[in-house]
Amino acid sequence: MIKIKQAVIVEGKYDKIKLSQIIDAPIIQTDGFGIFKNKELQKMIKTVAEKTGILILTDSDSAGFQIRSFIGSTVDSQYIRHAYIPDIFGKEKRKAEPSKEGKLGVEGVPEKVIIEALEKAGVLCEKVEAPARPITKLDLFEGGFAGGENSASMRLKLLKYFGLPSRLSANSLVKVLNCMTTYDEYCIAVEKIKGENDI
Repeated sequence: MIKIKQAVIVEGKYDKIKLSQIIDAPIIQTDGFGIFKNKELQKMIKTVAEKTGILILTDSDSAGFQIRSFIGSTVDSQYIRHAYIPDIFGKEKRKAEPSKEGKLGVEGVPEKVIIEALEKAGVLCEKVEAPARPITKLDLFEGGFAGGENSASMRLKLLKYFGLPSRLSANSLVKVLNCMTTYDEYCIAVEKIKGENDI
């Protein structure tokens, strides 16, 4: 697994599945053009970008470049790195037909091609700082945000506190929180949310 300090932005769930086998980093999917209307997702990407930086890895077709351009218009360029996969023509295994432009997307190219794209983006040779105390799924459980009777409503309050989309699962929440906040800041948030519940 390749450790990357930036959060990686991809288009869809199959891209995310493919990348999660190669890199150790938070991976955020745009749901294709869904990002254009999803204000919560836009805000989350902007927040994460300002904390850790983002690496955009979209398909090399026109749709991928539209998404890349849109993110570039909503996030300051100093926080963005770009990784590009070359034009490789073919068809993804799970699809009956090739894409409109006939190019393989992130999910369809060999792992070696993705690693080369990451190298060209300059993210593999960067020094990664020693990690601080991470926020874990156990922390969410102990805080009452996962696995409990009222955990769903409590998790919504935590998501709202950090300005995150309400659809984030507990597993995704852990990754995103570790991108955008510290364990100490998380503990402060937990105390505030529990204080509100006690009123």
